[in-house]
Amino acid sequence: MLNRRRFLTHSCSLGAALPTLGSGLLSLAAMRDAAAQQADYKALVCILLAGGNDSYNMLVPTDTDQYQQYANIRSDLALPINDLLPLTLDGTDGRQFGLHPGMTALKTLLDSGDASLIANVGTLLEPFDPVAVNEGRSELPVGLFSHADQIQQWQTAVSDNRTAIGWAGRIADRLQSANPSNGVSMNISLSGSNVFQSGNNSTEYSISANGNGAVAINEYNNPDFFGTNRRTALDRILATPANNLIEEEYRRRFRAAIDQQLIFSDAIAQAPLLTTTFDAANPLSAALAQIGRVASVNASLNAPRQTFFVTVGGWDHHDEVINNQARMLPMVANALADFRSILGELDLFNSVTTFTISDFARTLTSNGRGSDHGWGGHHIVMGGDVNGGQLFGEYPLLSPNSPLDVGRGIYAPTTAVDNYFAELALWFGVNRGDLDQVLPNVTRFFDPTSNDTPLGFMSS
Repeated sequence: MLNRRRFLTHSCSLGAALPTLGSGLLSLAAMRDAAAQQADYKALVCILLAGGNDSYNMLVPTDTDQYQQYANIRSDLALPINDLLPLTLDGTDGRQFGLHPGMTALKTLLDSGDASLIANVGTLLEPFDPVAVNEGRSELPVGLFSHADQIQQWQTAVSDNRTAIGWAGRIADRLQSANPSNGVSMNISLSGSNVFQSGNNSTEYSISANGNGAVAINEYNNPDFFGTNRRTALDRILATPANNLIEEEYRRRFRAAIDQQLIFSDAIAQAPLLTTTFDAANPLSAALAQIGRVASVNASLNAPRQTFFVTVGGWDHHDEVINNQARMLPMVANALADFRSILGELDLFNSVTTFTISDFARTLTSNGRGSDHGWGGHHIVMGGDVNGGQLFGEYPLLSPNSPLDVGRGIYAPTTAVDNYFAELALWFGVNRGDLDQVLPNVTRFFDPTSNDTPLGFMSS
């Protein structure tokens, strides 16, 4: 067993700063012109399971020895083997796995080749070396096991420094900079402001899952007497530049927000009415359906590339993990199935890749009521260009003596978030030569100059 106290002490002491990224991103400027000329639309949809999903109860080993190890380590948190949904996955090296019993819809997606699973992904600064960790020689992520730090690092792909610039934001800086061609950002959020889509110059455009999604000023678009007068007055106020720098920046942003809402509303009005039935009571299904509508009018928004972000909170299950997951995991699985049908109707399934992220997984051991903060965890990726029906990465061999176990059943990642995101970024259109500008630490895990793929779960 590794020396967990030394491990935790060392991980909390790291704080080396990265150099400023802004100047290094200039080499990506050519991407803007390239993307503008590409006729093939692509979108990334990021689903954040905020709080730390206990993914070792989402994907469970079912071969005899490994299930027994799982049951022994998890004790009261272990799911009965007969309740698990048996999976037939490629890439398992003969190992057998089962899915959480509430994720029947995800099993269908896996069986049909529309989705795959990525095993044991997490934040790293170098490939995990248990000896180096035990001896205090290993570089480890800042604030390991901290919600605030880890949820940020999953969105920034920077684990040795605290930064508010996300990797989707870095891409948008170069593709759109501060001046999107029509005023609407290529990064669209269903969950408000977020780090993932924040760049040095670019920001997300926030919409809701309701109606046409565009958030408008109260009464601004109302055609009656009061609304018209209010709109005229506000337009006159916002047309006058302010002398104070802060006031002028506020005026500029206020005006831009109104203009974006008007442009977005005009575009989304052209979206086809969906005939696919989806569960509107499921908030994730509703959000994904709205994303589908926005993606369908990408040409009207002049957006050959888009990213979308949506958060599903409530995964910090220090207690009642069994009951909570029985309620929440089906919501995720069913929403993904709904989204697959919607994208199929819109003829966009090959153009959209959906993936999950989360702060971390959980301890395999029980705290008596639930599970606590962990590290590496398992994730879902779905799309027409996904090499479906497979398990990518390395699912750990569960054992009380596992070299990956840093204490209490906290398993270190065998796949860095950098590899996970590099695969997605390359599919999205980031050039190999620019990959380290979008993912600053990627070269510690993957050689972009090679002909290899980071993980191989994307077909193009």
